[in-house]
Amino acid sequence: MPHSVSLINTLAAGLGLALLLGFLAVRLRLPALVGYLLAGVIIGPFTPGFVADAGIAAQLAEIGVMLLMFGVGLHFSLDDLLAVRKIAVPGALVQIAVATVLGGALATWWDWNLGAALVFGLSLSVASTVVLLRALESLGILDSLTGRIAVGWLVVEDLAMVLVLVLMPPLANALVGVDPGQRTEPIWQTLGLTLLQVGGFVALMLVVGRRLFPWVLWQVTRTGSRELFTLCVVAAAVGIAFSAAALFGVSFALGAFFAGMVMRESEFSHRAAQESLPLRDAFAVLFFVSVGMLFNPMVLVERPLQVLAVVLVIVVGKSVAACALVLLFRYPLGTALTVSASLAQIGEFSFILASLGGRLGLLPVEGQSLLLAAGLISIATNPLWFSLIAPIQKWLHAHSSFARGLEARDDPLAELPMSTAAKYLSRQVVLVGYGRVGRRIAATLSAHDIPFVVAEQNRELVEKLRAEGMAAVWGDAAEPGVLIQAHIARARVLVVATADAINVRQMIEAARTLNPAIETVIRSHNEDEARLLAQEVSATVLLGEDELAQAMARAVISHAA
Repeated sequence: MPHSVSLINTLAAGLGLALLLGFLAVRLRLPALVGYLLAGVIIGPFTPGFVADAGIAAQLAEIGVMLLMFGVGLHFSLDDLLAVRKIAVPGALVQIAVATVLGGALATWWDWNLGAALVFGLSLSVASTVVLLRALESLGILDSLTGRIAVGWLVVEDLAMVLVLVLMPPLANALVGVDPGQRTEPIWQTLGLTLLQVGGFVALMLVVGRRLFPWVLWQVTRTGSRELFTLCVVAAAVGIAFSAAALFGVSFALGAFFAGMVMRESEFSHRAAQESLPLRDAFAVLFFVSVGMLFNPMVLVERPLQVLAVVLVIVVGKSVAACALVLLFRYPLGTALTVSASLAQIGEFSFILASLGGRLGLLPVEGQSLLLAAGLISIATNPLWFSLIAPIQKWLHAHSSFARGLEARDDPLAELPMSTAAKYLSRQVVLVGYGRVGRRIAATLSAHDIPFVVAEQNRELVEKLRAEGMAAVWGDAAEPGVLIQAHIARARVLVVATADAINVRQMIEAARTLNPAIETVIRSHNEDEARLLAQEVSATVLLGEDELAQAMARAVISHAA
């Protein structure tokens, strides 16, 4: 058996070294992504020793891009995005524009052409969804309002970058500065044809794909074969991506993204995500390894000031712009700082754009190296910025009256209107959270004609509830001021319908300080947590699994009797 098989060599070296360095990165409390990129640097052509096959690595990276984009589409939730659309959409678009201008200005200062400046700036404008999700999960705020805003912000960024990936190839000649006389057709015609092809593909996927592929997935599920189910999911991701490129001329990335979107329409989308996760993770690792192979470490020695300038655009420029935008939309300082930290890095889309820009002749080699160097530094330092949020917020509150004013600004949604009926001001129920559980509780209270006031952190949702005639206040119920505005001092019951166990103790403590006789009802997803809450705060704690089991048992008894 030959031992110089390029594919096996590349897989063995790439995955093995990525595992080792990823493990070391995690032990050093760094994102594993740093280890994967360093593995690529070590087996790349710019460092001594073993050099992997760059051609094979590039093809493996293409599969990694397909599966990465498939995962983005599979988890894309239009409802979640719409819930924070008023801040996520304008915020992300303005922040992309600011970062693109800053990055483009640097590139222009370095005498790069328009195409290089535009691709470089766009590559700096988008953060890593992978890094963000893991950071929010580690902080336990992924499902909070702040977490939803940050994720929604990045979803908008991802969608914008998908559009950029579609438009880059037809615009490449114009951006790189090709003589107009050498073009065989006008640029508007090329661009129009591309958009027409993309529109045809999107229409086909939305009209046919969203009905066909969930049905296919159901048929495969009926066989009971786990391997066939996994094969169906992966074949759909890669097959649709390839078909999109072959039949419609659109990118693999866009095809894979829509494959994930239409797969999400199936009731088995969660299982599809779980079954394809190991393969997606493995090829995502290979993608980052292949990106690392493009990095020349000498750029740190030859262009240290340029690397520093790029890092400052990512860590400072993007973050300051995001912080200002969030505060402009009247969200709390803590939310603004968290969103800023979330965007203080670049990731997978940045590297995808850089790779495509390099292949199209738009981005010079030194641009890719600068981007990779800044990406490594920003990803490695991102946990530090999250850890500084609380100290910075505390210091600003202690030393800045302006910062305290940001938290205490007059806001019409932060208090009940003067026209609120008296029944909502005394002997009412204060309902914290209007999510899936809160909505059902509210519907039951309304059916029994029990008045209630909703306390919710989502501004858009509070606006909607006010428009529907409900009594609602905006803010974090862990803050006594929010409970005061909900008239907790004269309420009968406090219902905490959110799953935030960290702040629930503060909510109950504040409520009982203002109203010692108030009854409290809390939800929980964890048995140990439920027991501790019941002991510590003397509240009625309902465990989701217990309530579901009791309901199922009653149904069984009614059928068996």
